Order: sequence, then structure tokens, then C-alpha cells
Amino acid sequence: MSTAEGRLIAERYRFLDKIGSGAMGVVWRAQDERLGRIVAVKQLLLAPGLDATEQDEAIQRAMREGRIAAKLHHPNAIAVYDVVEENGAPCLVMEYLQSYSLADTMAEHGPLDPEEVARIGAQAAAALAAAHAAGIVHRDVKPGNVLLSDNGLVKITDFGISRASDDVTVTKTGLIAGTPAYLAPEIARGQDPTPASDVFSLGSTLYAAAEGEPPFGLSENTLGVLHAVAAGRINPPTLDHPLTDVLLTLLNYDPAQRPTMAQARDLLNAVAQGREPSVSGLNAVPLAVPAGATSVLDPERTRVVRPSPRTTGATAPVAPPPTNNTRPLVITAAVLGLLLLIGFILVALNVFERKEPTVPPVSETSSSSTPAPTTSSSAVIPTTQEPVRTTFQEPTTTEPTTTTPPPTTTPPPTTTAKPTTTPPPTTTPAPTSNNATTTSPAN
Repeated sequence: MSTAEGRLIAERYRFLDKIGSGAMGVVWRAQDERLGRIVAVKQLLLAPGLDATEQDEAIQRAMREGRIAAKLHHPNAIAVYDVVEENGAPCLVMEYLQSYSLADTMAEHGPLDPEEVARIGAQAAAALAAAHAAGIVHRDVKPGNVLLSDNGLVKITDFGISRASDDVTVTKTGLIAGTPAYLAPEIARGQDPTPASDVFSLGSTLYAAAEGEPPFGLSENTLGVLHAVAAGRINPPTLDHPLTDVLLTLLNYDPAQRPTMAQARDLLNAVAQGREPSVSGLNAVPLAVPAGATSVLDPERTRVVRPSPRTTGATAPVAPPPTNNTRPLVITAAVLGLLLLIGFILVALNVFERKEPTVPPVSETSSSSTPAPTTSSSAVIPTTQEPVRTTFQEPTTTEPTTTTPPPTTTPPPTTTAKPTTTPPPTTTPAPTSNNATTTSPAN
């Protein structure tokens, strides 16, 4: 029998037996002799090495937070009845519940059914939502602080205890005792606790109940786990269930992107009742993550699958990579191809080799005369001043043995074209009009 058993504190609460202990406190089952009921008394243990001033500050802080927690009254929260001081150490007098913790259940049965995890989480979230509405932040949500009774009732305990009082303490030498596996990343980085920190811790607690271990894994290297928590590197969940989406929503790295505790309660209730949770309008963990967003480790936990380097200042905007715009090249190639095609057509039609017939200058003695080709053709040359394209038929000779060379046109006097010669005398000249005079081109 312990020497503390049977001791009376504050002239009211008599210790019966020890029912639990932690890094900074011992929990006793006690008898409230004034009201005749069983209560739980948690005696806080001050960290060694504190001077008188630091001890007094720790006592006053615990007393103040205990009184704040006493304002909360919710069916899913362990009520705080009183805060007393015994031998210089504060003691919190709380509601006693015949129950076992979620941590004990996990150790005995392993991972729980997802619907059961959602049912437990919904009741815990309801109590935490009420606490947040009253301005109270739990700051130490973990499986050991979730109590399960035989009738299915779930209650959150240890309201008003300083951050991670049972698991994490930083001594004057900087050493860390316990495990921070359920802390929010911003708490691990030294920021002040907020309601969003409780949301993350509840997500970590339910993750452990469904997956069998916390999202940051189990390791005896406390500093390594603390570093992983601060960086937000969670292990990938293996459970394929709607509960997983809800958990990842609660485990968002950015506190501002997490749902409120009331929203978490509603999501967990939907899963517990077999309905699909509606996460529309809520921010889950993103795929394409921003700087410092939640990352996921591979199963070996040796490398980051989706790393998220964090920056300490504003980063310069990065220009988008240049794009290959081939449209101008395609248009240019099409135009060149069209030009080449037109050129081939013109060459095939001998457009560039055809010459327009020209009319020699009109002499003063004749109004209009054109040189007649010395062929046997009977074609009449029109006497007009405008150049007219004429078609010449193949000349024929009067003698079968004599051939007539192809007709030629007389070039303008200003050109250097080779003059035509007089055809042989055996050919018959073409008849001309009555008013026109037949002339031979000058040699």
C-alpha cells in the first residue's frame, strides 16, 4: 500500500488508489467526503531544477487553467470540479468515469473499425467544439486522454492542463521527455496553441486508431519525431475508406485551412452513420502542395514522396517556361509551298516563254500596215494600232519538196532581237488588204 493512499487533501478528498500516472502527474481515485462521491484527483508534479519563482509560476498557471476548464460542462467532457494545492503542488479534482482509454484499447485490439473510430471521434469532437466555443483550448488531445466507457460513452479528459503535460516537457537543459507524436506542426515549432491545433491532434489520434500508429510513426528517437512533426511529414494512410478523406482534412498542415471542430464533428458523424462525408467547401490536404504544406513519407519513411520546402521570406515570381509556338513556322511553310506550286504551274504552262506579238511602227505613207509573214497561209492580218495576239497556222508550200520555216514575228526596232530573213522565193506570200502595203522587214 502506498503511503499516499488514505491521505486527505484539502480536508475533503481522500486518496483511495492510484489509477494512472504521467510525466508530470499522478491520477488518484479519491473519495469526496463532503459530497459522498468518487472523484479523480490529478496531482501535478513540478519539473526538477525549477527555482522558487519558476515553481510558483507553474503552480499559478495550473491553478488558473484548472479554473478555466471548470467552466466547461458537456456530456462528452470530463468535468473539472475543483483545483486545490497540496504540499506546494496543484491538484485538479475531476469527474471519475469507470472506463478505459483509447490507448489501452489500441494496445489490446490493434486498429479499430473505421465506423467505430468515426463514432469515437464524433463524440470527442463534440466536446472539443463546446470547449472552443467557451474559449478553452485542450492542447493535449491524444489516445490516452480519450476515455471509453462500457456503455459506448466517450469523454475527453485533462482539460486545462498545460501543453502536452503528460507526454512532452522541455527541461532547463533543453532535453525532451516523452513523445510529441500527436502534436500539431505549429506547436512543435513553438507557436501558441489554437483551436486548429486541437483539430490536428484529434486527427492524429483518430489516424492512430484506424491505422495502428500515429501519422508520424512510432520511434524512440524523440527528436526525430519532433522534427517530422514540425515539418508536417505524415506517413501515407493505407485505409481505403471515407474516413481517410476526413482524417487528411483534419491533418492539413496549414492551420487556417483546417475545418473547425464543429465541422469535424459533422464529418465524423456522417462516416459513423454510413453516409458519404461532404468535404466540399472544406480544404483537404492538397496534391499540388504550397510551400510548407503537409508532405507524405513512403512506407520505409526514408524519403519524402511529396516534399514541400519551406521558405522564410517572399519568393520572387518565377516566369513560366517558354512554350514552343510553331504556328508562325507552319504558316510560313504553307505560303512557301503555295508559291512553289504556283511557280511549277506557270512553268508547266510555258507562261514565261510566250511572247506577245508586236506591231511595227506605222509609216507616214500608210495608215496601218503590218508585215505579212511569207507563208502560204491565207490569214489576213488586221490593221489596227493596238497589239493583237494572232494565231499562225503551220505554213504549207506549193511544192511538195519545199518546206516553209515557221513564221517569225518582227521585234520592235528598239530591241536587239535577231531580224528575220526573207523566206525562199518558192513560197507564195499571203494576200493583203486593199489599203495595206506589203513590206518586207528590213534586214
